[in-house]
This record gives sequence, structure tokens and C-alpha cells, in this order.
Amino acid sequence: MKVTYKELQAQFKKVLLSLGFNEARASLCARIFAENSRDGVYSHGLNRFPVFVQMVKDGLVKPQAEPECLEQNGALERWDGNLAPGMYTATRAMERAIALAKQNGLGAVAVRNTNHWMRGGTYGWQAAEAGCVAICATNTIANMPPWGGTEARLGNNPLVLAAPRPDGHLVLDMAMSQFSYGKLQEHELNGTQLPVAGGYDTAVNLTHDPAAIRDSGRPVPVGFWKGAGLSLMIDVLVASLSGGRTVAQITGAGSEAGVSQLFLCINADNLDHGISEEIISYARSSQPEQAGTNIRYPGEGTLAKRQQNEQEGIPVNEEIWQQVLAL
Repeated sequence: MKVTYKELQAQFKKVLLSLGFNEARASLCARIFAENSRDGVYSHGLNRFPVFVQMVKDGLVKPQAEPECLEQNGALERWDGNLAPGMYTATRAMERAIALAKQNGLGAVAVRNTNHWMRGGTYGWQAAEAGCVAICATNTIANMPPWGGTEARLGNNPLVLAAPRPDGHLVLDMAMSQFSYGKLQEHELNGTQLPVAGGYDTAVNLTHDPAAIRDSGRPVPVGFWKGAGLSLMIDVLVASLSGGRTVAQITGAGSEAGVSQLFLCINADNLDHGISEEIISYARSSQPEQAGTNIRYPGEGTLAKRQQNEQEGIPVNEEIWQQVLAL
């Protein structure tokens, strides 16, 4: 089943207005949810929307709350998100980081007590559109064991790296688990196996089965011990710089709310785009593993999926779409 971008956005906005969002905030959040599905990140578009609605109803996301700047130290600001919608706070924080970067060459906003930003890549694209290089990170509830452990003590703590490029921005958006829980859900809903082993089942066997990994709670970190170490360091950075909660504290509270995030921007007005082109060209000179495929740069697949879904309509899970229509 497919729907148009406008249909998705209109339905999301209608529901958010009914939950007490004002016009501007409902429009922004509805746009981001619809863009996520349009760009092929269904796990943080339509598929995530009912979860977001429930968090609003549970009081974990406060529709009218406003993030505030608590202190400024040079080009770094520390904010409190006040549990406002995570997408709204992240957009505002990135806007401020961009402004600081344009003024100082570099700018950063560290935010505590905020909420899930949905697709982290959204803010990488935002920065790149403004002519900035960006590094963004967030912590999460514990959902991945440290390397050598059996119980979740790390978040899959997404990391975003972005750089502007005239022919298509470079945007890397990755969780520290081989597959994010949203991607596991997406495969499970589609009845498909993972292309590579993504974690362990309850019998401690590596598996391609997304449902088995969700049941065990043991996804594999990217790069094994390297991804586990990077996850821990992201938690240190975002919580320390923001003065916010750690993965342990978020987990102890029992829900993935009140997380810590960082938005770092570098003014790239004088970036030599020829360097990026040389790097991409060299990577693409590698012989493809399979005939008929090509080597893609980070963000290229997103642009292709965006164009396809704009032309053909956005695939939706019919059951979840009906849930959203009934909200």
C-alpha cells in the first residue's frame, strides 16, 4: 500500500493538533515524520508515530514545553530541553549551532532533558543545507550489551556526520548496533531476514532473524568491541557536555525520555568540494562485489529513495497506517 507525502503529513498534523500541539510545532513535527518515511526511514516515520503519540499521552513528551539556554561558554551553549518534542528541540538546537558556526567558525549546543529526535540524519541534512559540516550524537536507553557482556548496559547511541556537497550532501546516520531497533522492526514487519547477522538469539547463536534479536535484547555492536567502545564514549560526551542523564540513568527511569544530545557545526563556506569528489571517485573505482551494483556514498541511497517515493508514493505498513488514521 502507498500513500502520498501530503497525505502522511496532513494526517500526522491532524493528530498532533488534537494532542495540544500548536500550529507551528505540529507542522514541523508532522513534516519530519513524513520526510522520514519519504526518505525510506520508515522505522522513524509512520512506524514510529503511534509510539510517539503514546509518549505524549503518557506525559513523557510535553507538546508546549520550550527548550531553554542555561549557559554559554564561548561557542558552546548548554540547553535544557524541558521534555519538549525531541524533533522540535533538535531542530532549534541545530539552528543555533549553525548560527554560532557562522559567527565563530564553529558552534555547538549540548542539550539535556530532551526527547527522541527520530531520524538523526534530519539534522545532518539541516546543517549541510546551511553550508555546515556537522557532528551530532545522542544517547538512548540501554539496549545493547557491552562487548563481552550479556546484559544491556549501552545504548545504540546514534552518531551523525554530515558535509555539504553541491551534487548531493554527504550524510552518515548510524546507530552503534549493527541494526537499529527500528530497522529490526522494519524487517520483522516486512517478514524479511537481515542481510548479515545482526545479533544473538536466546540460545546465544548469531542470527539473521530480527525477531529473535529483539527477543534476546542482544544486538551486535558495529565493529564488535569498537562499536561498544564508541557507544560508551558517546554517552560520556553527550551527558558530560550537557550535564544531562547517562544511559544508566535513562534506563533506571524506565522509559527513553530525558536523553542527552550534542549538535556540533563547523562553517564550511570555504570547503573545497573537489576533495570530496576525489574521495568519492576513488571509492567508486573499486570493482563492485555484485554485477549491476555500484559503490554509494553516505546519503546517496537516501536521495534515490526520496526521488522514488516522491514519484511512486510512499510504501506504508497498512496495519500501522490504519492505526494512525484512527487516532
